Amino acid sequence: MNRNLVWWMAVGLGGYLLLPWYVADDGFWSFTWLIGGAPVTADYASGLFKGLLHGRPWLLPVGVLLIAPGLVIGRPKADPVFGAALITIGALGLIYIVGQGFTIGISGWEFPGLEQLFGPTELRQEGMGYGALLASAAFLFMFTLGFAARGAIKGDVFVVGSIGLIVALVAAFVFFPVIRILISAVQDNDGSYAFHLFFPKLFDGKIWGVACVTSGLRCGVAWNSLFLAILTGASSTLLGLAFALIATRTDFRAKRLLRVLTLLPIITPPFVIGLAVILLFGRSGLVSQWLWEFFGVPPSRWIFGLPGIWFAQTLAFAPIAFLVLIGVVEGVSPAMEEASQTLRASSWRTFSTISLPLMRPGLANAFLLGFIESLADFGNPLVLGGNYDVLSTEIFFAIVGAQNDQGRAAVLAIVLLAFTLSAFVAQRLWLGRKSYVTVTGKADSGMPVKIPARVKAAVYGTALPWAGLTVVIYIIILFGGFVELLGRNNTFTFRHYIDTFGITQGEFGLVFSGLAWNSFRTTVSIAAISAPLTAIVGLLTAYILVRQRFVGRQAFEFGTMLSFAIPGTVIGVSYILAFNVPPIEITGTGVILVISFVFRNMPVGVRAGIASMSQLDNSLDEASLTLGANSFTTVRKVILPLLRPAILAALVFSFVRAMTAISAVIFLVSANYDMATSFIIGRVENGDFGQAIAYSSVLILVMILAIGLLQLLVGERQIRRRTDVVAPVPTASTGLAA
Repeated sequence: MNRNLVWWMAVGLGGYLLLPWYVADDGFWSFTWLIGGAPVTADYASGLFKGLLHGRPWLLPVGVLLIAPGLVIGRPKADPVFGAALITIGALGLIYIVGQGFTIGISGWEFPGLEQLFGPTELRQEGMGYGALLASAAFLFMFTLGFAARGAIKGDVFVVGSIGLIVALVAAFVFFPVIRILISAVQDNDGSYAFHLFFPKLFDGKIWGVACVTSGLRCGVAWNSLFLAILTGASSTLLGLAFALIATRTDFRAKRLLRVLTLLPIITPPFVIGLAVILLFGRSGLVSQWLWEFFGVPPSRWIFGLPGIWFAQTLAFAPIAFLVLIGVVEGVSPAMEEASQTLRASSWRTFSTISLPLMRPGLANAFLLGFIESLADFGNPLVLGGNYDVLSTEIFFAIVGAQNDQGRAAVLAIVLLAFTLSAFVAQRLWLGRKSYVTVTGKADSGMPVKIPARVKAAVYGTALPWAGLTVVIYIIILFGGFVELLGRNNTFTFRHYIDTFGITQGEFGLVFSGLAWNSFRTTVSIAAISAPLTAIVGLLTAYILVRQRFVGRQAFEFGTMLSFAIPGTVIGVSYILAFNVPPIEITGTGVILVISFVFRNMPVGVRAGIASMSQLDNSLDEASLTLGANSFTTVRKVILPLLRPAILAALVFSFVRAMTAISAVIFLVSANYDMATSFIIGRVENGDFGQAIAYSSVLILVMILAIGLLQLLVGERQIRRRTDVVAPVPTASTGLAA
């Protein structure tokens, strides 16, 4: 405990004494301060020298608080004074740094009451830099060390510190931005508080109304979104389960190809899938024209509206369900199924009463993710929505449309949060307090039982036609990059690829002359950085939720899902409002993109980790701790090797989402950090559909290669011993492996 305290004191004092306290003008990732005179010169001064030499005296108490824990070094952790002192110092340090950051900004006092109390001031303060970041981290972990010393969670420093870290990150990068934009729900367009406008906006007939019109029954956007989310959650979960059963419980020969097909929709920009769907099923689509020519079925606009959005969302979100369910299906212990069949249960009864109930955590999490993804989806409703309005598009047009009503957008976001909370509570009630442990550390035969014939026929009949349709859609997408203008001028050409990713010979060597190279490099770099961070934060959160019991655990879990429930457009705007000014000033940098991707995609790692970890018996952790390992070693050597499916799901999803995200990226990109999707949207707006499809095709290829590399790096989970010789034991209904 004392060693940890000394370490964090050194970290905090190092940041306070040596590193720039504020962000440099050339960005957070700029290291010009290394040769620019830090820590003394004004532009790159540390907290100490800012306070002593450059007119920031309010920073001097930070140094005093960083030194204060030295008074209790050497005391035993059981001493109540030790824990109380660290809790007090850590809390005071965090409150002081945050408070002074919000009190004085780039324009002086940030609160009108302070100006009236102290008068106008010429003092200014920029966004926090490396020094402030390290000092804040030191105070945070001093605070958690104090709680561990007082016996919180059995005095486990790693677990208490992890909880503190996740809470701080979620508070800073989820709750704070959301609160900033939700405040506008009680403001008018001039930014003044107008509480009387909130309820009229909330109960607007366009949100909740149900009106009979000539074309039929038209509901408000809230009911439209809820109905669509339920349909998409159910269909994507069933389809994901079908693919997972084929991949793990059948002798289907093309399993690897099937896995690739299930991942293709998730690695494709949504508007590209929507474009392909229109080219197939629109009034002039290939399928529509074929039906008209051979069967006399007149073309229609049925694809625009609820059917088209549901179809596209199921295609897009079933891979998420598959990634969550594949690990759960693999984790069902064959021993329990074999025991059922030994007792003469039929294969169908075994599947329906043993296998399927043990998959409940995965099914519930897959449905929850599909439900939330549908609510937050923006691209598919924008392309295929027609007259079927949903919350996400209404929020977008409320913010960037002619009405420019952030208050209405905030109210719609509150409705979305209410739906998400309801789904979260329903999931908890459905799972109940039952145990779903199947991996206990005991040996079993390792031979999973095949699914019943009727189930096999159902999953084949569901998944294989869908896989075939996926192949057709991607043929259309790839074909569009090699023709002048798909559907109008199908002349073969390489022009789109040359214009987008051309490489020419220059005076000093090869020149990357294609228009897309800058955005491509930025996109790959941002995705490569955010993916492992997302997996780490998500799986650490899952470990805390499944393995630990503490006050506020339910609220903590909901907080980790909050960013997933908010549409990307709202996330983008909220990040602009929250991080465009001090104390956290990162707008226009690559940091804001990384942070938005990490906390937007973190819930997938959390849900996949919870689903997989629910199958791991606590005795595995207890055995490791009994043998003298600490919690960190137990997580690293026992838990993580058994969570490889969840790790792969988190890495794959976060990487491809960072490559294909649209709605939030539109607001967060800058001239120096342009992303692939914003470039593609620009091509579409200019009518360069060939370049957009060519760029999308290259992205798909890159992500397939990246997924294969991640699969090799992560490997497969080994939870049982496999032998070359299997001796059959005759039973009435099946042969069991010895």
